[in-house]
Amino acid sequence: MKDEMTRAAGAAAEEPISEKLMHIYDRLFRAFGPQHWWPAETPFEVIVGAILTQAVSWKNVVAAISNLKDAGLLDPRALAAASEETLKALVRPAGYYNAKAKKLRCFARYLVDRWGGDLEAMFSTPVRRLREELLGLHGIGPETADSILLYAGGLPVFVVDAYTIRAFGRLGLLRSGASYEEAQGMFMRHLPEDSALFNEYHALIVELGKSCCAKRSPRCGACPLGDLCPGGVTDPLRTSPG
Repeated sequence: MKDEMTRAAGAAAEEPISEKLMHIYDRLFRAFGPQHWWPAETPFEVIVGAILTQAVSWKNVVAAISNLKDAGLLDPRALAAASEETLKALVRPAGYYNAKAKKLRCFARYLVDRWGGDLEAMFSTPVRRLREELLGLHGIGPETADSILLYAGGLPVFVVDAYTIRAFGRLGLLRSGASYEEAQGMFMRHLPEDSALFNEYHALIVELGKSCCAKRSPRCGACPLGDLCPGGVTDPLRTSPG
């Protein structure tokens, strides 16, 4: 079994990066199935969720979005006009509510002032320019900006997170300590420019990170990429996913 796994890992190492990335995608998709990201009723709700989900579990975000919805604030103009105190109370379930209320209000005001509250107009801007504008807003970092572009705008921008850097570092495709930009560049250079593919791939990586590729005590034996991972080839407890 170990010899078979070593040969599989060696063969995978010889594949071009583009083929290797698609092979990994196929493995993940067969293992986990479609992830149906992002769960929301409107693009604006996606954006609100992308801001609120920073450093908190999704179930907490759902509670905060429900509060905003009940208050009639899942609308750019209404959200921009709301007081920070009101927003703090409503988004409290999502944690860091002081900071997140400010971030939401800042984005809503940008959308209203810059684009008249029109997301379609905003997303018609060239991607690079729009990304720079988003990164210039209070509290919007690369992962949040790219989540807005991909999941709310349907634009072909690959989203990277800690799960991505951890898993693909272990797979030998990213160097230890790779930056967000390095990781994103690898995917965008070697994959087709396809927003649907980027959407599903990122969601599958998150599922991999949650179910198997933990920071500590990863469940390597259950990992659908087990025989592709150089760090796991020498693990006598690893089993092949078949």
